[in-house]
Amino acid sequence: MSRKLVRPRQGRMIAGVCAGLGQRFGMSAGMVRLLFLLSLLLPGTQVIIYLVLWILMPNEDRYLATRS
Repeated sequence: MSRKLVRPRQGRMIAGVCAGLGQRFGMSAGMVRLLFLLSLLLPGTQVIIYLVLWILMPNEDRYLATRS
């Protein structure tokens, strides 16, 4: 069974993007959050990528509703 990239209902802090990425790649949400915060120290488009993922990643409830 493959893990889908969705924003879970449980374990969210802001939008659930880091929790969803952690579930998808087998990491803890806290580790993904820490990596994201550390990446903010580097120049780049991290915040824009986060916002795009927030928009593109389906909510877990919506994903389960479309599968039924």
